[in-house]
Amino acid sequence: MRPYEVMVIFDASLEDEAVRSHVTRYTDQLNAAGAKSVKVDNWGKRRFAYPVRHHNEGYYVLIEANAEPPALADLDRALQLADEVLRHKVIRLPDRVAGRSRPARSAAPVDNTTEASRDTKGA
Repeated sequence: MRPYEVMVIFDASLEDEAVRSHVTRYTDQLNAAGAKSVKVDNWGKRRFAYPVRHHNEGYYVLIEANAEPPALADLDRALQLADEVLRHKVIRLPDRVAGRSRPARSAAPVDNTTEASRDTKGA
């Protein structure tokens, strides 16, 4: 499983209930594909710096999930085909940002000193 963030910008003319139902549909799609720990953060309506598809504002939603790449490929395709989505971006998070650490290496410390240098240190 890999950590992903999906930023989705919905059309601002949609009702809040319609946005929630679309987000629920996409999170259910992720859960059905085997995603774990799906979190949704609604940012609300925001004004754009420039017009996007002749719109001046959009409804921002951030979805965080741990999933396999094919699950996110299916979600990406569904978001591309959705008329209510103005823009979206799928990002795979690096392990350090996602709160994961690298696997631990062997527990035994490596001794880089040679036999001759150990003899001189003890004398």
